[in-house]
Amino acid sequence: MSDRCTLLQQINEISFVVNDLNLYLDTHPTDASALEEFSQAMAKRRQLLDTFAKEYEPLTLNCVCPDTNNKSESHTKYPGQKHFTWSDGPLPWDIQNN
Repeated sequence: MSDRCTLLQQINEISFVVNDLNLYLDTHPTDASALEEFSQAMAKRRQLLDTFAKEYEPLTLNCVCPDTNNKSESHTKYPGQKHFTWSDGPLPWDIQNN
């Protein structure tokens, strides 16, 4: 599995944890342990999303940063140019594992 695919898998896994904790906290909003786990999971998710955006392309609009995205310049029509990186790269579901 490529580094790109591995990173996407890690993002999917931590996103599942965040969503699951979100559902739990909807009905248990004062659970201190769950709140701490949610904060940790959100921080990990943010770090993984930022890493992916810097190496490849942003997966969420919150990660778009023309100054730092897509350092590898993979899948861009504008290599070497500062540009709106939201449209760089293939969509995650367009990548097929070999």
